[in-house]
Amino acid sequence: MPAASAPLSHVSRPTRHGTVTYAFRWDTKLVGRIGECDNSGMVGVGTTGELESVRVTRVLRDDIVLGRRAPGSRLIERDIAAELNVSRLPVREAIRTLVGEGVVVARPRSWAVVREFTHDDIRDFGEVREAIETLIFVFAAERHTDEGIARLRAAYEREFAAASADQVEAARIAAGEFHEIAAELAGNEMLGELIAVFVTRLRWLFGQHDDLLGMAEEHRLILDAVAARDTDTLRWMIPRHLASGQEAAERRLSDQAYSI
Repeated sequence: MPAASAPLSHVSRPTRHGTVTYAFRWDTKLVGRIGECDNSGMVGVGTTGELESVRVTRVLRDDIVLGRRAPGSRLIERDIAAELNVSRLPVREAIRTLVGEGVVVARPRSWAVVREFTHDDIRDFGEVREAIETLIFVFAAERHTDEGIARLRAAYEREFAAASADQVEAARIAAGEFHEIAAELAGNEMLGELIAVFVTRLRWLFGQHDDLLGMAEEHRLILDAVAARDTDTLRWMIPRHLASGQEAAERRLSDQAYSI
């Protein structure tokens, strides 16, 4: 029987913090640690095989980026744990991760809260974003493959379909994916590392646009320029595209009286 298809056995071992479960194949080869339990439940993996802390982080991140959790709102561990049917430990890990990503603030002897940005933050991030994303799209135009441009086109088509159907969250998610795929097509690891440092903050600050069809149309024009490897057009088009997103973020901040 090939090792890849061999059945797994599970062995649990106690630790100072709870119980760790390991998986073995029939030939006793260790596959790896698959889960960790504290006194209140499974921490390591959920029913889909995704780490619980990863799932909780993803859910909270999407809630923040898509505006479901407003700036300044409290992140209460026990409430989130009950809502997502997990123990408090993966919630605590998720909050710690989001603090590192810059969208949650940990307050000593109090609840963590969704970060409140300022207009200066929007300006500062906008300046950095313009420099990095212009390079990303220029490199994507120079280096993309047929497969890569097909992925970028598919993201645009998902965005346009969602925008046409007035599916706000789906359109915003697809718009974010359009920029993420472009970063991959750029083929520059250093740029990828730089954008990864603040990608969650960028998605939140600039991703909650309201003109869904207008944003999709801008992405269509960018897609055409990338496909044509027209780097000169992209060098003036990307700053203007990002400026419209920054203006929308500024308006949202003022209209909703966010003290971001």
